[in-house]
Amino acid sequence: MKANAVAIILAASLVFMGFVIYLTIQPVQVECEVCMDFAEGTVCRSGRGATEEEAINAGRESACGGNVTGMAELIACRGATPSHVQCVGP
Repeated sequence: MKANAVAIILAASLVFMGFVIYLTIQPVQVECEVCMDFAEGTVCRSGRGATEEEAINAGRESACGGNVTGMAELIACRGATPSHVQCVGP
């Protein structure tokens, strides 16, 4: 009975790990270059995602991430409209 329980737990763990990997590896269909304006100038970063909205959000997060100081600036940057967006993909 112990061997059966170990086998069942091992099989369930493998199925769960496979499911998690399947969900995290989504095909990248859209890539967008997103530019954000800052006091120092314009910063452009690319973002990828399954949809155009996801790709734009990823590019915005990347551009805002290293170019702001403090939480208030980060929140303001995330809510700002990009100065330039160019997407490639469906």
